[in-house]
Amino acid sequence: KNENQKMYPASTTKILTAILTIENCNLNDVVTVPYGAISSITSGYSVAALQAGEQLTVEQLLQVMLVHSANDAANVLAFHVSGSIENFAELMNNKVSELGLTNTHFTNPSGMHDENHYTTAFELALITGYALKNPTFREIVSTKKTIIPLNNGEGSRVLVNHNKMLSYYDGAIGVKTGYTKKTGRCLVSAAERNGTT
Repeated sequence: KNENQKMYPASTTKILTAILTIENCNLNDVVTVPYGAISSITSGYSVAALQAGEQLTVEQLLQVMLVHSANDAANVLAFHVSGSIENFAELMNNKVSELGLTNTHFTNPSGMHDENHYTTAFELALITGYALKNPTFREIVSTKKTIIPLNNGEGSRVLVNHNKMLSYYDGAIGVKTGYTKKTGRCLVSAAERNGTT
């Protein structure tokens, strides 16, 4: 329904952020959280309270971003891959063009609201189909709960997936929820039954 209408995707943006990170990094790379990546996030968005100087692997940051939907993790990964939010947005839009999409444009890795940050239901489904071909992506977006370190071993973070479809829908394998006041509730879902995704 209205599959070609341009919409704001909120945190479903992180689907593309994740697959680009997986394609451009080693999952075991250790990332030191830069202050510049976490200082620009405004209140009202989901975060994991990452601390400047904290060290996590790329895989752990992907879990924080996709399971907890943390915007700070998305920014940290963008800095790690491309050096800045702007450079990463360029990488995102290059991938969008590579996939042949014409109604999608991204300005940031997390889905923070921006008039120039949009996609359509149809094109978001194509991005997701592309991402689901990757086994690492599939595994993380189907994770209901995970634990990662807090501030270099001070404790641990328990991350619980907001996606209730993982529990309520038989065969659900993900993928991503999203919400801002301006977008309303967003959801990309996938399921696997009898060998069909």
